[in-house]
Amino acid sequence: MLSKKIIVVEDEESIRKTFNLILNKKYRVYLAKDGQEAVQRFQAVRPDLLIVDLKLPDINGLELIEQFRELGYRGEAILISAFPDLVNIEQLTRHSVSHFFVKPLDLDVLSRSIDFLLTPKVDPEKRV
Repeated sequence: MLSKKIIVVEDEESIRKTFNLILNKKYRVYLAKDGQEAVQRFQAVRPDLLIVDLKLPDINGLELIEQFRELGYRGEAILISAFPDLVNIEQLTRHSVSHFFVKPLDLDVLSRSIDFLLTPKVDPEKRV
């Protein structure tokens, strides 16, 4: 699955490093500390998955996901936040957020969710 690309947008360096450590064995991981860096990575990489923190120094994570959608991104998006009260289900749905995780993160659950989102789905109609 090393061909699958993930952009992680997180302003806390320790969390970025943790994501890189747990994901780089299976996926190509591209790290960004803010929205501006994330857009640069996005334009260069064209990811299969976005993992975005809600509170970034220069932009709200939902706004950043919306920006990616406007740039043509149709893939999966995971939103993470230490402030779950700042987001609601309508916002997650409107921005097509696949999963929402609250910090501190359960890395096992997060890892399984990422694997699920990036595993090709078998169409039961096409089975022989």
